[in-house]
Amino acid sequence: MTEMDLSPRAPVDPAAPTRPKRKRKWLPMVVLAMVVVAAGVILTQFLTSAVDYYCNVDEVGVRSGCDADRRIRLQGTVDEGSVEKVANTTVFTISFNGETIPVSYDGEPGGIFKECIPVVVHGVIEDGELRGDRVEVKHSDEYVAVNDDRVADAEAAGCADTATTP
Repeated sequence: MTEMDLSPRAPVDPAAPTRPKRKRKWLPMVVLAMVVVAAGVILTQFLTSAVDYYCNVDEVGVRSGCDADRRIRLQGTVDEGSVEKVANTTVFTISFNGETIPVSYDGEPGGIFKECIPVVVHGVIEDGELRGDRVEVKHSDEYVAVNDDRVADAEAAGCADTATTP
C-alpha cells in the first residue's frame, strides 16, 4: 500500500495578499424591501377601495356586503317630490321594493338627474342616510344588456305618472 502525501502542494506565503471578505451591500436590499412593502400597501389600498358593493335599497342591512359601515353603490328610483337643494347639498330619497332611504349629495348631481328615474349613488350610510359622493343616472347600453333585469325592476318601481326613461 502506498502512503498518502498530506502536505500542502504549494507553500503558503504569509505576505501574499488574501482575498478580502465580501461586504454585503445592505442599502440596495433595504431599498428593495421598502419598495416591495410600499407596492403591497398601495395594491392593498387600491383593491379595498375598488370594492364597492352594489346593493338595492331594500338590501341594506339584509344582504351581506350591504352594511351601513362600508362603502356601497346603492340603486333605487328617485322619489317624486323628494328632491331639494339645501345650501350646496342636494337632498332626496330613493326607493326600491317598498324600502326608502334618504340621500345627501354634496353638490348638484347634474346630467339628466330628475325625479322618477333609476339612479345608482356611491357613498356611505351614516345615521340612516346615504352620504353620496357620486350619482350615476344614465345606464349605458352595455349596462342594460348585462343587467336588464335590474333596470326593468327599477323602472317598474318608478313614478307611475312620469316617464322613467329620459
